[in-house]
Amino acid sequence: MVKKKLVNLSTYLSEIAVQGMQEKKGHDIVRLDLRELNSSVSDYFIVCNADSSTQVKAIADSVEDEIYKNTEATPWRKEGLENAEWIILDYFDVVVHIFKTEKRDFYGIEDLWGDAQTTSYQSA
Repeated sequence: MVKKKLVNLSTYLSEIAVQGMQEKKGHDIVRLDLRELNSSVSDYFIVCNADSSTQVKAIADSVEDEIYKNTEATPWRKEGLENAEWIILDYFDVVVHIFKTEKRDFYGIEDLWGDAQTTSYQSA
């Protein structure tokens, strides 16, 4: 008998979000695990960047499509679609941040959550 490791929903959503980013060649993909910080913000932040607003939008669409295809979940809130320099997809326990490269450098979101466990992923 094969035993499967159970994964909670927020971890599963975070993994699907990473896949959506990889599909559209998101750069420097990281997952910040906020659970150990007793943060009421979210369980995970998933962060990546892209070279253009067009790519930022394409990555956001890919993440949204992948999550919906696998779970039928839709974001509770979406921000930044108008100028596509920093798009946020909020799934409550998982918040996805997709930046244009210069905006990610400017805001330094990983530095704000420097105590979080960080997992880095390769672009596909």
